Amino acid sequence: MYREIFSDNPFDTNCLMLAADGSDDAVVVDPGFAPQVVRQMLDAAGKQPVAVLATHGHFDHVGSAGALCGDELPLYIHEADELALTDPAAWGSGFPTPPVPVKDVRTVVEGDVLEFAGFRIEVVHTPGHTPGSVCFRTDAFLIAGDLVFRGAIGRSDFPNSSPRDMERSLRRFLSLPDPLAVYPGHGPETTVGLERRSNPFLLEL
Repeated sequence: MYREIFSDNPFDTNCLMLAADGSDDAVVVDPGFAPQVVRQMLDAAGKQPVAVLATHGHFDHVGSAGALCGDELPLYIHEADELALTDPAAWGSGFPTPPVPVKDVRTVVEGDVLEFAGFRIEVVHTPGHTPGSVCFRTDAFLIAGDLVFRGAIGRSDFPNSSPRDMERSLRRFLSLPDPLAVYPGHGPETTVGLERRSNPFLLEL
């Protein structure tokens, strides 16, 4: 599998570039910063981006989506976070409006299945950090966004966050199989089992 991460930005946000073995296409997840660098990394790997996915609507995850997508790439985001792309103040993110609007926005909901770059990707709605936070699951890994990190969890004290929803979503995370690899929105990768055993925030559930 091809996997690269760009995280050299003020928030250490992980922008993932992924492709299955044998695929020249790639999918990009959470492009918050430096779209030109992301493009350069894909070009160097001989990969052509075909879609952009957002785990949620915070600026550090979608701030460069419009510039990266341009005229040709669609952006997939949960319908509850779509407003963050056009009116972040009303949505409650506290972040500035993205400098370049996203021209092709396609909303997703729980249970949707996307097929890109050799992957079959299931949308798992995990609200709490934001109303439309999602995880993207394949057979081999989970892209967790800001739901859970190695040894920590995402914040649920933003204006549009919900601690109650966050707890439900974390319990859902704990229902996943231990060996499943987890790629969080910030920090190093982990597994469901490692977080089940050692994450202090999950041990309390």
